[in-house]
Amino acid sequence: MHRSHPARRAGSPPPGNLPLELNVFVGRSAELGRLDEALRSARLVTVTGMGGVGKSRLAAHAAARTGLSGGAWRVELAAVREPELVEYAVVEALGLTDHTSRLPREVLAGHLAERELLLVLDGFEHLVDACASLVGELLRTAPGLRVLAAGRRPLEVEGERLFPLAPMTGPEAAELFAERAAARVPGFAVDEANRADVLELCRRLDGIPLAVELAAGRLSTLSPAQLLSRLEDRFRLLTGGGRDVPARHQTLRTAIGWSHELCTPRERLLWSRLSVFAGRFDLEAAEYVCSGDGLPADDVLDVLGELLAQSVVSREETPVGVRYRMLDTVRAYGAEWLEAMGDAERLRRRHRDWFMGLATWCELDWFSPRQGEVAARVEAELPNLRCALEHCLTEPGGTHLGQYLAGSLWFYWVGCGRLAEGRHWLDRCVEPTPEDGAYEQSRLKALWVLGYVAVLQGDPVAALAALQECREEAERSGNATAVAYAEHRTGCLALVTDDMPRAESLLGSALDRYHEIGELNSNVLMGQVELAMAKAFQGDLPGAVKLCDDVRRVCEDHGERWALAYALYVLAYGAWAEGDRRRARDLLEECLGIGHTFHDLLGTVLAVELLALVTAEDGDPAEAAVLQGAASRMWPSVGLPLFGSAYYNAPHERCETTARERLGDERYEECVRAGARLGQEAAVARALGRRGERTLGAVPAPRTMPASVDMRKPAASPTRKGGETTG
Repeated sequence: MHRSHPARRAGSPPPGNLPLELNVFVGRSAELGRLDEALRSARLVTVTGMGGVGKSRLAAHAAARTGLSGGAWRVELAAVREPELVEYAVVEALGLTDHTSRLPREVLAGHLAERELLLVLDGFEHLVDACASLVGELLRTAPGLRVLAAGRRPLEVEGERLFPLAPMTGPEAAELFAERAAARVPGFAVDEANRADVLELCRRLDGIPLAVELAAGRLSTLSPAQLLSRLEDRFRLLTGGGRDVPARHQTLRTAIGWSHELCTPRERLLWSRLSVFAGRFDLEAAEYVCSGDGLPADDVLDVLGELLAQSVVSREETPVGVRYRMLDTVRAYGAEWLEAMGDAERLRRRHRDWFMGLATWCELDWFSPRQGEVAARVEAELPNLRCALEHCLTEPGGTHLGQYLAGSLWFYWVGCGRLAEGRHWLDRCVEPTPEDGAYEQSRLKALWVLGYVAVLQGDPVAALAALQECREEAERSGNATAVAYAEHRTGCLALVTDDMPRAESLLGSALDRYHEIGELNSNVLMGQVELAMAKAFQGDLPGAVKLCDDVRRVCEDHGERWALAYALYVLAYGAWAEGDRRRARDLLEECLGIGHTFHDLLGTVLAVELLALVTAEDGDPAEAAVLQGAASRMWPSVGLPLFGSAYYNAPHERCETTARERLGDERYEECVRAGARLGQEAAVARALGRRGERTLGAVPAPRTMPASVDMRKPAASPTRKGGETTG
C-alpha cells in the first residue's frame, strides 16, 4: 500500500515505480546507449516509432539506468481514455496524496518544483494534446524534471528531442526470436539447420519485435521452416492492397492478422472480448465478461493459456495476485474484430456490470478484516473502474449507474487518499438529468458522498450545497438513510469549522438515526469518533473516551482499521490529558501506522502533531520540533481547514511553547527546518521510532514543567513557517 519511498541510502537504487526486474531485454544495447546520451543532453526526449517496435521496453530500460536522485516514475497511459484523466494518472503514478481542492496540475507543479526526477510517459499518442500541455507547463516550472515519452508521434513541445526507433536488424531480431522460442520450447536454439529460415523469417517480419515474438510463440506446433512458409502465403494474400499504408505498418498488421488466423475460433473470440479491458485484468473478470455465446466460463482459463503461450497475452505477478494484459497494438486489433462482430456494446456492458459488482463487494468488505486487501484491489482495478464510470456517464440512460458506482467507491476516495479524482467523478455524476426522478436513491448517495469529499477538501460552500440538497430531497422522498448521512456529514463540517455545539447536536442526531435504521459500518463508527471529538473539545473527556472505547471494541470485532485509527487518536488524547504519556505514545504509534498505510493525510498529520507534544513533554524538545517541522510539510496537502482550527491546533501550540522555552528560538527553528526537509515516509518512520542515528540530539528537560495549557479551550491561531506539498 505504501507509495512514497524512504530517503535514499548509499548504494541503494533511486526511488521510483519501475519494476526491480524488467523483462528480458534482447538486441537493443546500441539503441539503449544512444538513448542514455540523449537523456543526458535534453530535458524532453520522445521515443517514436510504429506499434510493436519496442518503444516502451527501451524507455523502461533507459529509465531504470537513471542517475537522478528522485528516480524514475512511469505513467502508463494506454489504458487512460479521457484527456482530463491524464493529470490524475500522473498523480497516481507519482504516489502523491493530496486532500485539498487544488487541481492535480497544481499538485504536480508543487511536488516537482524542487525535485530532480525522470517522468516516463508511455503510450500517450491518443492523448497527445493533454500530455503536451501538461509536459510543457511542468518543464517550465520544475527545473529538475526530465521527461522520457514513448509513443507513435512527437509531443511537439518546445525543446523536445526526438529519438526515432527503427526495427531490429537481422541478427538482433534472430536473437530475440531465439530467446522467446526457448521460453516456449525448452532447448530450442538457432543452429545450422534452422539459421537460414530464422533469419529469413525475421527479415520478412521487418525486424519488428512484436511480430517476431508472435511468430516465436507458434514454435510448439510449427517449425521455423513451416512458420516461414505460412507467413509467405499470408503476405501474398494480403499485401496487395492498401498501398497508402506504410510498408512496415502493413508488415505488423499482417503479422498480427496471421497470428490471429492461426488461432482457433475460441481463441479468436476470447482475443476480441478481452479487448474491452483497460490495462490489466484477472481471471475471474475474464471468465465473467468474456464467457457465453460459444465460450463457456469453465473454458476461459484453458483458452487464455493458449493466448498466453502465443504471446498474445502476457502474465504478471502483482501484489494482488496474477494478472494479465495485452499490448495495446494487439488489443486494438481485437477491438476491431469485436466491433466487426457487432458485439462491442454488449461486452462493454458486461465489463461495466462486473466492475459495478466489484465496487459493491468492496464497499461491503471495507467493513471487515480485509480492508487492506480491498484498498489494494481497487487500486489495481482503477483503470477498469474509470472505464466503467466513463461508460455509465456517456451511455444514454446510464447516469444513475455512474452515480451508484461513484458513490459506492466513497471508501476509496476518502479512505485511500483519492479525494481529487473522486470529486471529478462525483461532480459529473450529480449534474441534473431527466432520469434523476426514476433513480433518486443513487443520486442521493452520490450527493452525500460529494458533500463528504468536499468537507475533507476544505470546500465548505460546495459541501453545504450538496448536503443540503441531499437532505431536502431525502426528506421529501422519505429516504431515512440519506437523511442520516446528510446530517452526519453536515455535523462533520461543523466539527472542522470549530462549531462544536452544532457538531455535537448534528452528530448525535445522525447516530440516533443510524441506530433506528440498523446501519453499522465504517461511516457510522467515524460518526461516533467525530462526536467524541466534539465532546472532548468541549471538556467532556470521559464521555469522549467512552465513545471511542466502544468504537475500538466494534472495530476489533469486525476487523475494521481505518475508523479505528481515529478512535485511537482520541484515546491517545485522553491518555495524554491524564498524564499517561507512555500509553498515549503507544496508541498514537498504532494510529499513525494505520493512517499512513491508507494514505490518510489528515489522520497521519494529526498523529504526528500529538506525538510531537508527547515527545516534548517526555524531555526531547529537539525531536518534538523536528516532528513539528515534518508536520508542517504535510499540512498544505490536507484539505480540511484545520490549519486555522483553534481546537485541533491546540497540541501544536502547546508543543511549540514547550519546545521554544527549552531550546530557545534559534535552536527551535533549526530543528523545525530539519523536520521540514523530511519526506512523508521518512517523517512517519522517524515518528514511529525507526530513525537510527538522529542528526539533532535530544535536549534535556528543564527541572520545572511549563504552566499547563487548558486543551478544552481554543488556542490562538497558529503561525506556521515553511510548508511544501507532500510527496
